[in-house]
Amino acid sequence: MYKLNTLAATVLATLATSLAAPAMAAADLKIALIAGKTGILETYAKETETGFMMGLEYLTGGKMEINGRKLKVIVKDDQSKPDLGRTLLAEAYGDDKADIAVGTTSSGSAIAMLPVALEYKKILIIEPAVADAITGDKWNRYIFRTARSSMQDALAAASTLKAGSVAFLAQDYAFGKDAVKAGKEALAATGSKAQVIHEEYAAQNTTDFTAPAQRIFDALKNKPEPRLLQIVWAGPNPMNKLADMKPERYGIILSPGGNILPVMKTWKNFAGTQGTIFYYHGFPKNKMNDWLVAEHSKRYKAPPDMFTAGGFAAASAVVTALTKANSGDTEKLITAMEGMEFDTPKGKMSFRKEDHQALQSMYHFKIKKDQKNEWDLLELVREIPASELPLPVRNKR
Repeated sequence: MYKLNTLAATVLATLATSLAAPAMAAADLKIALIAGKTGILETYAKETETGFMMGLEYLTGGKMEINGRKLKVIVKDDQSKPDLGRTLLAEAYGDDKADIAVGTTSSGSAIAMLPVALEYKKILIIEPAVADAITGDKWNRYIFRTARSSMQDALAAASTLKAGSVAFLAQDYAFGKDAVKAGKEALAATGSKAQVIHEEYAAQNTTDFTAPAQRIFDALKNKPEPRLLQIVWAGPNPMNKLADMKPERYGIILSPGGNILPVMKTWKNFAGTQGTIFYYHGFPKNKMNDWLVAEHSKRYKAPPDMFTAGGFAAASAVVTALTKANSGDTEKLITAMEGMEFDTPKGKMSFRKEDHQALQSMYHFKIKKDQKNEWDLLELVREIPASELPLPVRNKR
């Protein structure tokens, strides 16, 4: 009897101890964010990081966890250098054991990173790099992109131009060349009768635009109207310098793509000038954007910018995918993400199953004449829905 009582007591004590002991905490979900935080694109990168962290905060209700697992964000600066981007992504997947990665700012660096995702068989969400090759001939099944592509930019711009003559001024590297190629294809895809007359490429660090501008003016000046100079430029925008050379004497209209707020607020002298943009804080009307605008304005004394919204969209894709898959397992994530819809400050986006490109709306804008404050810059002409942007599938799946 004594032995039985002793055995029973031991079993009960062991059971009580096991019930009282806390369950082992689930492993953290690790997310690597790679961005060009130093170099010519550092402003874009810093906005992306701010938007990404605010997105995680909003979407997790401030808890920074998903299904009981803590989120750990590992931020790395690739300085917009392809070799460094490749090395840092391998480090993130290998040494840091990241479940998923997001990046990067430069298209050249992003393209260099694509084979690393394939090698490690891990998800890479591209934000904000835009080169079409990312979801085209350089794509692999581990690549998803929340950023808009060069072709989406081009289709939006082309949808506003029905006839006339066009010249392009772009930077002489992957982003610029990709954008001009897309621009020419987009005019044909949207049925525009506008003719591309000239392409001009200048170094990223160009400060004197006299010679390239004169070549553009000479090429355009006697061509059918409207005569449009489409500016495709990352970083400090040359629009003011081009305007100083008085293109209007040749009947040439400057057409800027959307840019970051500090650049666009220097365009106040160009009221009525039109262009297209993928995000402007005053355009989308939804709860998520309302929170982002209010909270960002409170914290940073300025509204969120284009790349802030992009970072937020990437965070939404991450949270939606990890929640839906209930796992950091790559195959489960791919299954969850193909065709997945997710909310962003722009409204809903969805990953196209064929190439994992996020389909999204764009915006046709006009520079405001009467600006109430330093950030009240653009007037919405029209939201261009994704259904009106005939984005081709370019990858070989």
